[in-house]
Amino acid sequence: MQNDDICMDVFSRLPIETLLGLKRVCKRWHGILSDRSFVQGLLQRPEPLVGFFFQERYQWAGEDIRTISFIPARMEDTQPIKQTIFSFLPEDVVVLGSCNGLVCCRSVFPSPSPYIIVCNPSNKQWTRLQGTRPDKESSYGLAFNPSQSDTNFKVVRVSQARTDMDDDDSYLSFEIYSSQAGAGAWKKSKEVCQCNDNLVKNKGVFAGGKLQWLTDRDRILSFDVENELSWLISSPFPTSHFTAIPEMCIGESSGGRLHYIMISEDGLHVWALEDYYDSNWSLVHTATLEALEEENSQLLRNTRERVSQRVSIDSLPWMDPLAFKDGLLLMRVSTKMMLYCIETKKMKELCNVSELGRNCIFGPLVIPYSPSLAPLMT
Repeated sequence: MQNDDICMDVFSRLPIETLLGLKRVCKRWHGILSDRSFVQGLLQRPEPLVGFFFQERYQWAGEDIRTISFIPARMEDTQPIKQTIFSFLPEDVVVLGSCNGLVCCRSVFPSPSPYIIVCNPSNKQWTRLQGTRPDKESSYGLAFNPSQSDTNFKVVRVSQARTDMDDDDSYLSFEIYSSQAGAGAWKKSKEVCQCNDNLVKNKGVFAGGKLQWLTDRDRILSFDVENELSWLISSPFPTSHFTAIPEMCIGESSGGRLHYIMISEDGLHVWALEDYYDSNWSLVHTATLEALEEENSQLLRNTRERVSQRVSIDSLPWMDPLAFKDGLLLMRVSTKMMLYCIETKKMKELCNVSELGRNCIFGPLVIPYSPSLAPLMT
């Protein structure tokens, strides 16, 4: 075995964060780690979650908040919050979604000429998507499947409009950008979804070859990126069952399964979607609030009482699930950001919300991130 082959074999067993540091050791290692075949091999393995992008939003103002915080997700130790992850981009951005190491962003508003960017924070490559002007009303999703291609991705834009027949009825339309089709390659899909729901938290989760958006009416919008088909998936449990208002989010696992997470007066429940077309869910994890408190007595106290007090949609939840990936749930508990592992049922405090800004509890954008060396054609 040649020396370079030995290096490749060793490097292929190391995490992406370690490889990024090794690229700076010498020119030879940089060349090996930049080799197209080596990168393609790395892209076939699932990369673990390393943290969450967190961006505040003003509750009422039309302007965007420019600061993006990165919250490292480690159960073993606590690492500081980072706020310079996107400093390599030409301007400040709002994070729209992440998929297998790539991140989709748009210009912050107000902006004289806003645009959409897809970037890779790990190798600091980025590309600007031509042919459309982003707005704050639309929702976006990023689809990137490295098992099919190491460079091609798609961005889906979802827009809502009223029908001509009834102002109370609305529908969702879809525009798709394909990097494979070339510059300015946005096309209007023929698919239309009759839907009056608003798309909320965890927009554009890519799982099972489909993009999913959580809605505010016990449903999930699903869009098959390849076949351009959409439908609404019923949530596994109706929120009307509870006296106190529950909180939900969606996420995915490395196996490509969509997960639905709910925190209510009955506890923490996690379901995995088994069948997209029949809305068939299986309960994969459950813990009562009392069990959570007993397992994490240093972090939780009077949990049921506090969760049960939320009887108005205008009041802030005491426990708010924000994002989920690969068995790790980021949640806000009062003024603390907590990471919960469903395998061990252990909870860890990551930071205080004061470290994330003054507006961090009003519907923040929270995006899980797993790094990759996926190249982008700039």
